[in-house]
Amino acid sequence: MKVETPLLVPVLAALPVCACMAILGLPSFGHGYSAAFRTLFFVACLGWLVPLALLQRALWRREWRWLPTALVLLGASYAMSIVNALLGQRLAIGLGLESAYQWRELARGLDGCWLALISFCAVHAVAVYYLSLQRAELHLAQARAAARDAELRALRLQVNPHFLFNSLNAISALVSNQSNREANRMLACVSDFLRATLAHDGRHEHSLAEELALLDAYLEIEKARLGERLCLTMKAGPDLLDSAVPYLMLQPLVENAIRHGIAPLSTPGRLDVRVGREGARLLVEVHNDGCKPAQAGSGGIGLANVAQRLRHLYGDAQRVDAGWGEDGRFGVRIALPLRAVAAA
Repeated sequence: MKVETPLLVPVLAALPVCACMAILGLPSFGHGYSAAFRTLFFVACLGWLVPLALLQRALWRREWRWLPTALVLLGASYAMSIVNALLGQRLAIGLGLESAYQWRELARGLDGCWLALISFCAVHAVAVYYLSLQRAELHLAQARAAARDAELRALRLQVNPHFLFNSLNAISALVSNQSNREANRMLACVSDFLRATLAHDGRHEHSLAEELALLDAYLEIEKARLGERLCLTMKAGPDLLDSAVPYLMLQPLVENAIRHGIAPLSTPGRLDVRVGREGARLLVEVHNDGCKPAQAGSGGIGLANVAQRLRHLYGDAQRVDAGWGEDGRFGVRIALPLRAVAAA
């Protein structure tokens, strides 16, 4: 048994047991000194608790089996009870109740003290086992949280390289088309967006207002590339701006909507981002124009990344639905627990 529990914990837990056993187990004295004898036996039992606990822990550290450990503790506690009986006889002699030690009566009345010490050993074992189990469960929970945090960070780090790869491709296309002014503007927007993401403090969640600000910085990049071909609508209630949302949740969804939906169109395409509430849930919807492919795809890296992060953060409390609607538009609908962002 691994012993890391503070010694004070089992000692305090066993005090009531030792007090009851030591007092109730004493014989009834009719000489008027019952309080003195009860106090003596209680203090004597109390004095044995620490050495008995240290012996028990020493046996655990040596990894003794339970039977030898029990036999040693029974023998040690019995010897302590004999010492207590000697102290009781010494008190009786001092009070003039006895003229000498009664060796034949030495083992008489040991039940109270012995059972109290045995009870302490049992309480000690249960306390150490329980607290060790609690500590193990805490360490396991911390390990799981650390693993979840590491996976969330890895998923989040997927977003920027994917975005950067697409942005550099778009800038390269603008340069190839001799659209230097648009390329320079797009480079400036990319720089601003990356600066904003690098300034983030590492939290997995932030406020909806911060998320919309990052999305606005990203949309400046797409506006520089698409111009009037991108028709944008964003709606979010002012009472929802303090709501907690995953960091960079909207940008991958909007990037997918533009890259795979609006950009391939020869005519202007509409992108709608709506944030609302439904009871205790926050609803986030992204809808875009586009041409429905002959074979439905998975929604790209961005949607899969967001779905994984949401599962890690909220478990079964979240839901992601994506697909083509009857109006011929692609939509993503996300439901999250509605709560305010925690103070940094």
